[in-house]
Parts: sequence; structure tokens; C-alpha cells
Amino acid sequence: MASRLLTAFQVASSVARRVPPPLLGPLARLGGTGAALPDEKRRLLVERNLRRADPSLSGLAMRRAVNETFESYAAYWLEAFRLPSLTPAELDAGMTYEGYEHLERSLHRGQGTILALPHLGGWEWTGFWFTRVVGVPITAVVERLDPPELFDWFTEFRTSLGINVVPLGPDAGREVLAALKRNDLVCLLSDRDIDGSGIEVEFFGERTTLPAGPATLALRSGADLVPGAMYQRPRGGHHGFIRPPLVVEREGRLREDVARITQDLAHELEHLIRREPTQWHLMSPNWPSDHEALDAAGLA
Repeated sequence: MASRLLTAFQVASSVARRVPPPLLGPLARLGGTGAALPDEKRRLLVERNLRRADPSLSGLAMRRAVNETFESYAAYWLEAFRLPSLTPAELDAGMTYEGYEHLERSLHRGQGTILALPHLGGWEWTGFWFTRVVGVPITAVVERLDPPELFDWFTEFRTSLGINVVPLGPDAGREVLAALKRNDLVCLLSDRDIDGSGIEVEFFGERTTLPAGPATLALRSGADLVPGAMYQRPRGGHHGFIRPPLVVEREGRLREDVARITQDLAHELEHLIRREPTQWHLMSPNWPSDHEALDAAGLA
């Protein structure tokens, strides 16, 4: 099973680099539909997340939005796998942005910058654009995957894009602090608490936990904590949207300050996700009620 999964990604990577750009959209629709139809568990979770971001969705509009989310996820992989074949000029031509001045000011300040991202759009494009076009070093903390050989393959792939990959684990904080000291741009996916040890917040009107890392690292290092997202565009290309840095100050006990800043970050993530909810590729349980819904549907 492990080797089949790794082989599937390797084949997808090879195909993506050879497919003419006009065919990427149809291929993503085909792949997304093929992945969505049999996967009841992920469809249920995607539907729940879409309803959180846009409570007006229901019926046919909801079914279409679920399918669009899976198509966007397939497009994310196809676009990521094509990155090594693109020139800096092609990268830059496919990139637009708003709020980039917030990152420029932060990087010029020289104390490191944490770019807090949701699982939205295509963050690898951001990293490759920064390393190849802007010349800014990128460090990204990523979740370990099973099987280990799949994680190793993805680490090698992202390293080939110029991204310094830090596996999530006990040493991640130390490595990130070193990267911030070098004035790297540190990318942290911040809308999912993987190990359940994070900070309780209200996120889309429900209580859950989000990782404490972004706020804790910002407080300890003095780095700016900047919310942002990279959106896919309908006809190809990507659009970066950067928000102003959060207020990161010590006001009391560290735990209380981390909780306050993490709640502020949760509201910023909501804003970013609501702009393009069908590009939110979060397909794992993220709230206690998600587990209850899976249990009720016999999909746990």
C-alpha cells in the first residue's frame, strides 16, 4: 500500500510537468471528481467546513461547492508538481498580490517574519516565488506523513524548490527560532491543531483548538506574525493576499498572551478562508463536533 501511494504521487508529478497548461483545468476536474465521489468521510468534512465559511450553502449549491473544493485540491497538486519546470519569469508572470508591503516592511525590519497560512490555495507557489524571484529564504514547518518514505519524497521535492523543510516535532521550535534569527520568511499552516495540544479558541463560531506555535514563536523571537493566503485563479496563476501584522505584545502571563493572540489569528484565518471557501483544503476533523458527525454517519 505504501509503495502504491508513493508511486501514485510520483506518476502524478511526472504527468503534471508534461501536461500543457490549458489541460490542467480539465485534468483537475477529472481528478477531483474521481477522488470526491467515493470518499464519503472527506465529503462530509468538506461540506461541514463549507457551511462554516458560508452558511447560505445548501442543496445543489452545496454539492457543487464540495466538488469544486476537491477540484481545487487536485489543481493544487498539479500546480505544485509543475513548479520545478517553471522559469523565474513564468513564476512571476503567474503571480499577483495585495498587501505585499506588509511583508516587505517586516523583512526589512530584520527580526524574522512568520507568515501564518490556512490550508488554502497553493502555499508551495508562494515559497518557490519567494526563493526564485524575490530571493527571500523560506522555512516551512510541515506535518510528518505516513508512510515515512512518502514524507521523505515530499521533503526532497520541497527542498528542490528552495524551501527549508522543518518536520513538526520536538525540535521544530528551536529550528524555527534559528530561521527567524536568520530573517527567513517562516511559513506556518495555522488552521489545524494536529496533536490536540493547542490553544482553545472560537473558530467559525465553534470552540476548538489551534496551534500555539505561531503566537509563542512571535512572542519569543520578536518576529512579526503576518496572516496571509495564496489563492488559485480561475484561468491559472495565483494571487497572494497579505494582512497587516497582528499586535504581538506581552500583557500578562505567557499562556494568556498566547491565547489572546491565537484568538486574533483565528479571526484573521476566518477572513482569509471566507474569500474563497472552495479553496479550503482542510479535510480532517478539526472540531469536536466533526468527530461526533462522523460517528453518527458511521464514518469514524
